[in-house]
Amino acid sequence: MKNPKALRILKISVFLIFIGRTWQHLFWDAPYRSFFWDEALLKPVIEGFFNISWKDYVTSSTTDNTIQAIIRSNGILYLIAAFCTLGFTISNKKWVRFPILAGGVSLTILAVLLTKEKFYHTAQFFEHSIQFGLPFVLLYTYTDNFTSKRFILTLKILIAVTFFSHGLYAFGFYPVPGKFVDMVIQIIGCSESAAITFLYIAGILDFVIAALIFVPKTAIYTLWYALIWGLATAFARIIANFYIDFPLQSVHQNLYEVLYRLPHGIVPFITILVLKDKTIFNTSLTKKTVLSNGL
Repeated sequence: MKNPKALRILKISVFLIFIGRTWQHLFWDAPYRSFFWDEALLKPVIEGFFNISWKDYVTSSTTDNTIQAIIRSNGILYLIAAFCTLGFTISNKKWVRFPILAGGVSLTILAVLLTKEKFYHTAQFFEHSIQFGLPFVLLYTYTDNFTSKRFILTLKILIAVTFFSHGLYAFGFYPVPGKFVDMVIQIIGCSESAAITFLYIAGILDFVIAALIFVPKTAIYTLWYALIWGLATAFARIIANFYIDFPLQSVHQNLYEVLYRLPHGIVPFITILVLKDKTIFNTSLTKKTVLSNGL
């Protein structure tokens, strides 16, 4: 990538995703039990292949400890990937890319598990597009076939899909999550009906972002709005759930959600930087061409 500032910010964004998920997996929980305790899916395997009754399997401390070990192992993977991201260079890309690649795959699996936990709502998976897609974008920037045009298009697609999917919940296409309503009430101090109306409008604007981001004349303005709204929705997690009587506990419980969502606002900024850089380059090239023809 020719824009070193954009590359640095991209690395920071990927780092935030990985470190936020590290925090979650090492100190809190992740939805792996939605798979390992799925009776319809795993009962035939557990009872047929392992010859263990389903009741013994789900009540076994060994099963629970194994699931916990898997969650913690993924947390360690994310931690390694996070620091590999910051140290990623052309000279060490041969080896450093593997933890980042593994972390990206793990984030994709996590998005699938989150979708399963939410009754297989398609939007739940695609709402995490920026989070599981960005590590692969970073790897792409170090390939020989990198082009700014493809890079910008990829970022725009990730932004559009993420915001559109988020908008489906805020708009009410799916049941509006209670935590969305609670956050709006806590931050704005409005009634429940006003909060639902606010989310409805926000959902429509998410759809507008997903469309106008691909229109050349409106892309920059749309990206600036996406930047502001993306950061706002990230910080809302801790603002709405911060209690002055328990400051450290409030931060510990909610900051990791802010960290892995911050790229929802940072990625539009990266796109703006690269778009402006490309515009400057094209303008300079046009001037040189005019001068050459004039001479």
